[in-house]
Amino acid sequence: MEKVTIYTDGACSGNPGPGGWGAVLFYKENKKEIWGNKNDTTNNIMELTAVIEALKMLKFPCEVDLYSDSAYVVNGFEQGWIYGWIKNNWQNSNKEPVKNKELWQELYSLTKTHKVNFIKVKGHSDNEYNNRCDELARNAIKEL
Repeated sequence: MEKVTIYTDGACSGNPGPGGWGAVLFYKENKKEIWGNKNDTTNNIMELTAVIEALKMLKFPCEVDLYSDSAYVVNGFEQGWIYGWIKNNWQNSNKEPVKNKELWQELYSLTKTHKVNFIKVKGHSDNEYNNRCDELARNAIKEL
């Protein structure tokens, strides 16, 4: 299985408000930057969207090291929240509907195609590619 490294970030100007997302993908010696935006959204939606859009770029099943500064995204898998939500028919521990269910479902589906290792990075620190994703996301907001 081919190895790919992905960095992602989402940003929101106000929460909710205009948002953007960015991702940097590395495959062999290739590097690709992608980004997008949405008018009325939340930070968590942009974080999820960045991961989904990056994984959708992959043309065949890959092993992915996915770096995100979003505890929401990383913990969703690394702490097993998503498996509990699926088991509980997409309800959280308070028996309320899971927020952003459709995005979580799409992301879960993508993790069935790719072996994704979710890795938490410290946001707004010295990680060059996390900082680049943050810059892509913020610039995407300015395009609205």
